[in-house]
Amino acid sequence: MASNKQTFFILSLVIFWYSSNIGVLLLNKFLLSNYGFRFPIFLTMCHMSACAILSYFSIVVFKIVPIQMLKSRSQFFKIATLGLVFCASVVGGNVSLRYLAVSFNQAVGATTPFFTALFAYLMTLKREAWVTYAALIPVVAGVVIASGGEPGFHLFGFIMCISATAARAFKSVLQGILLSSEGEKLNSMNLLLYMSPIAVLALLPVALVMEPNVWDVTLALGRDHKFMWLLLLLNSVMAYSANLLNFLVTKHTSALTLQVLGNAKGAVAVVISILLFRNPVTVIGIGGYTITVLGVVAYGEAKRRYR
Repeated sequence: MASNKQTFFILSLVIFWYSSNIGVLLLNKFLLSNYGFRFPIFLTMCHMSACAILSYFSIVVFKIVPIQMLKSRSQFFKIATLGLVFCASVVGGNVSLRYLAVSFNQAVGATTPFFTALFAYLMTLKREAWVTYAALIPVVAGVVIASGGEPGFHLFGFIMCISATAARAFKSVLQGILLSSEGEKLNSMNLLLYMSPIAVLALLPVALVMEPNVWDVTLALGRDHKFMWLLLLLNSVMAYSANLLNFLVTKHTSALTLQVLGNAKGAVAVVISILLFRNPVTVIGIGGYTITVLGVVAYGEAKRRYR
């Protein structure tokens, strides 16, 4: 009986994790491309604000996880650095959604393992087995093929998407280096608690300079579309939920399970986005994305076997 309850609990976590991840991605695309809300930096700031507020309530008030206190100024500066890199990755991803279809955005995002392996080698000189590196060839080749077959290819959007993917990988490697000592390690929820306010403070002046009319346009959209504020609030809450559920799924399963589920999540997001937004796809594009996903699966398996 207990086993059935545990299975149901984990299954529920995975379903909610899928829903929040795919939901925030699709809502981002809807707001930025179909709704006239063309402010990716301000949108990211809304996400980070929700993460800061909800992290505080989750950890400090409701004690979902024990709070981990900062122990030194050095640790704070390391976390601030991670926060800025994290900001860059989220902003880049949101900017790319203005120009690219979600399906192609996910195909490019699937190359994260390539950049992670590259940065790990450049920054730590950590080498993997040759089989592991060989598995990265289809990861990159698939995106090259998908790019050639993408009807709505946009160079700037592609550059921003690649930059966001690289920044995401850079952050994960940097996190391993900066917070490697036992005394400085933080779980992902506590890290988000400290990174989010820093991200908001960093994004505020950038949004004011680069998106000066954001408040006027947002208010106008709010008057014209009665669900505008509700969508923005829901989008921001889902951004936090995706982080929280990512942590909980990892805690109750394993990092390997999360990786497998993540690969499947990308494929599900692609299918739903095509059905929802009706963006044109080609056989070449689908083939390229499939090759990339298979390469990611092979890379994960190679890393597991040749540690």
